Amino acid sequence: MVQSRFSPAVQIDLTPMQIPEALPGVALAFTGAERVEIAQHSLVLHPGQPSEMVVLLKNLTAHPLRLELKAEGNFPPEWCRIGTEGNEIPAREQMQAVLYFQLPATYFEDQQAIAPNKKEKLELNFRCFVILHIDPGTDQEKIERSDEFSIYVRPWSNYMEFLPLLYREVDFIARFMKIFEEAYQPVIDNFSAMWANLDPLTSPRKLLPFLAHWVAWQVDSVWDLQQQRRLIRRAVELYQWRGTRKGLRLYLHLYTGLPLDENLSKESDKHISITEPFGNSFILNDAELGNAVLGGGQAYHFVVRLRRKEGQTIHEELIRRIIEEEKPAFCTYELFIENSNN
Repeated sequence: MVQSRFSPAVQIDLTPMQIPEALPGVALAFTGAERVEIAQHSLVLHPGQPSEMVVLLKNLTAHPLRLELKAEGNFPPEWCRIGTEGNEIPAREQMQAVLYFQLPATYFEDQQAIAPNKKEKLELNFRCFVILHIDPGTDQEKIERSDEFSIYVRPWSNYMEFLPLLYREVDFIARFMKIFEEAYQPVIDNFSAMWANLDPLTSPRKLLPFLAHWVAWQVDSVWDLQQQRRLIRRAVELYQWRGTRKGLRLYLHLYTGLPLDENLSKESDKHISITEPFGNSFILNDAELGNAVLGGGQAYHFVVRLRRKEGQTIHEELIRRIIEEEKPAFCTYELFIENSNN
């Protein structure tokens, strides 16, 4: 904390919460030229990010003082908001106020910044000072002014972290590195997120036909977008288990969204139940006319039973189409779609 101004009544101390590493004029030291004079206090502002200047007010008198605080300078007034602990300081006490600065996140992209016919260069350095009205509205009103401090608007650059500390102190290098960051960082970010483009669950919609071609999957307009994503992602697994109960159950699961219920041992309790009906085979003493079965059941026949959730719509024709594609050609089947009790 650096003392900025003394007065007979009030002492004003300024403390910047975000001090710039690189300041204008530092680069001139490498050329041997005289450095540009820089204000004692400096505050850096990055577009879209908040920054603060803490103002400590000390009452040096033996009686309380009413105060009114303002911030003035050549910066747009909407950048600054003032927060105080009150408007009166007891005798020999102190009070803290904060100047909250924040400029638009699009400061460098706004039209006034990039206008081709703009004659004046974009302003990046501003001056500011605190105006203190003591006992405002009375005959004893006094106006005190703090030392001037600088406000530097600078783009945030991660690339400066890769440079030695000596170069970080040069303002020109910081802004120069930002040019390379703006040019190359989108490409780097693209490579970092490339996995998302190659995953059917997260890839752009227009890339799905390409990913489907990779795994020889036929994209059908009958399927909605989320179903297509799930099917393309697990197409190889479906090929691996084609013609089996596991493969058919997985395919039906990807379409209907019904759980696989792999934790249930009893097949008939599952939401997607695939069973082969078998009865008692060739028992003469218990056989009755009309229900005696030789061989225990119909060969190569299975029953698919779907227990849909309440309010869920299942396209029966599409279910039959899935079964026809997945089952062995010599097998027959029956399909039942029921409402689940769970």
